[in-house]
Amino acid sequence: MFRFDADRSVEFCDGFRRRDFLHAGSLAALGLGMPAFLGLKAQGAVDKSKDNNCIMMMLVGGPSQLDTWDMKPNAPLEIRGPYKPIKTNVSGIEISENFPRMAKHADKYAIVRSMYHTAAAVHDTGHQMMQTGRLFQGGVEHPHIGCVLAKMKGSKGDVPPHVLLPRPIGATGGNMPHGQSAGYLGKTFDPFTLNADPSDPNFRVPDMLPPDYLTALRVDRRRNWREMVDRSVSKFETSQDARLLDSTFHQAYTLMSSEKARQAFELHREPEKIREKYGMNRFGQSCLLARRLVEAGVRFVTINMFETVFDEITWDIHGSKPFSPISCYKDLVGPMFDMAYSSLLEELQERGLLQNTMVVGFGEFGRTPKVNPAGGRDHWPQCWSILMAGGGVKGGQAVGSSDEIGAAPKDRPTTPAEVAATIYHTLGIDLETELPGAQGRPIPIVDRGVGPIRELFA
Repeated sequence: MFRFDADRSVEFCDGFRRRDFLHAGSLAALGLGMPAFLGLKAQGAVDKSKDNNCIMMMLVGGPSQLDTWDMKPNAPLEIRGPYKPIKTNVSGIEISENFPRMAKHADKYAIVRSMYHTAAAVHDTGHQMMQTGRLFQGGVEHPHIGCVLAKMKGSKGDVPPHVLLPRPIGATGGNMPHGQSAGYLGKTFDPFTLNADPSDPNFRVPDMLPPDYLTALRVDRRRNWREMVDRSVSKFETSQDARLLDSTFHQAYTLMSSEKARQAFELHREPEKIREKYGMNRFGQSCLLARRLVEAGVRFVTINMFETVFDEITWDIHGSKPFSPISCYKDLVGPMFDMAYSSLLEELQERGLLQNTMVVGFGEFGRTPKVNPAGGRDHWPQCWSILMAGGGVKGGQAVGSSDEIGAAPKDRPTTPAEVAATIYHTLGIDLETELPGAQGRPIPIVDRGVGPIRELFA
């Protein structure tokens, strides 16, 4: 993950410890890729006419399809659960009573009710598949969709191409990668990670430099470092890396001292009414921040609604500790999502951004059709529902359906790979693209023959 500055010593996944500032001049030597971060050209086909963005909401824990967006009111009580369906502003589409604001915006989003996968019913596995389109196997960690976009299209000006909010996913029980890194593309294309709670009253972004941080003395020192390299390594002088370093040296400082980049993260600039509309909690303020980042030119924003499923109220409603009770969908989780998601779609539309910004919301799997003895529901990758809006998606529709108890797709079964293909399609990235994979072997961006969910754009 990219970190430009920190209040304390930090440890990266490569084992190094960097104290305070990671010098811009050393990024290339450390393999952290400022030139690439600023937009190196990638191999593969990119549709330049599609300059779309994406906001991906990872609903960590796995929302229950039966208690959210695919209710079965005519099923027995142990199947239908404690909640009732309500009508939306689209005829024929009903959702849970826990999402009254969403019901007023159903014309803006589509519900895919026939998601499934056949891999293990493990959180980490689902995280990987939904965010990369592929399963982690044989030690090959595939890149997050936003990281692929960062490689293919780079950044717009002086803001990062991919930002992850508020923190990476932590422990969810599987001890495997969660699919939120650049994988075999290299850490050069990892997301810029906030690592802070935007709902904190004292929120600031530790990784963005204040204007007075880069004093003339520090700039001169870094220029001297570059000049020393230029003088001492003749081969480096004529290499592409040297030219890239020279051409991006000033851009690096522009990025780190950019007023535009800093202001995008300054939530205090938003009116208090707007902040409250999203919800004064970590997820709500992350959604508001995502809107600001897209406005500032960030291409891809990943929002983790939760960081873990242990000892925290989440979508993971097994019904007993350290997990959550099913009642949290009414008391906390449902209202939290309802406020933030609805406000984000509403504001994106009002600001003319929804048409070119895809907003996807999904968990890693669904929940068991039958309520368990603890009054909750367990993991169920055989069928669940996801939300897709913006970026050309036709709202006000349900794509696919499940059987009478929400246990399996009834029609139009849809896989995580197809969701990934849909996002790539919207972002203008050719699905035939091959990425430089592990040990140099090219890996197709999605499995051969996998295509986007065409019904979403009908």
